[in-house]
Amino acid sequence: MTRIEQDLSTEHATGQCRRLADVLSATRTMLEHANAGDWDEVAELERNRRADLELCFSEAVAPQHSELVSEALAVMLHLNDELMGLLASARDSVLEQGISQARTRSALGSYQDIQHSPG
Repeated sequence: MTRIEQDLSTEHATGQCRRLADVLSATRTMLEHANAGDWDEVAELERNRRADLELCFSEAVAPQHSELVSEALAVMLHLNDELMGLLASARDSVLEQGISQARTRSALGSYQDIQHSPG
């Protein structure tokens, strides 16, 4: 747990701050799963995180927590950037695999055509 998450979770923090701490924690967990290639879990966590964020910001941020919330959002945006980078890499990898499989199928088809041609 980072300092920001600890500050958000203190006994003096509002429910909004505690929820934001949970969102940060979920974002870190998403990043761990993304690094492990567990995209189904990332997607499930994202659905839950999105709902928590909507609840978190359904009310105005208390003035005494505005700086802390701002810092937390900056951290979350940084983590989101990391997640997006991993997602882009995973997408590129899947595309490459698809291209490689298509080439293999094409080569196999050509080989079978040659094998079955009268000769």
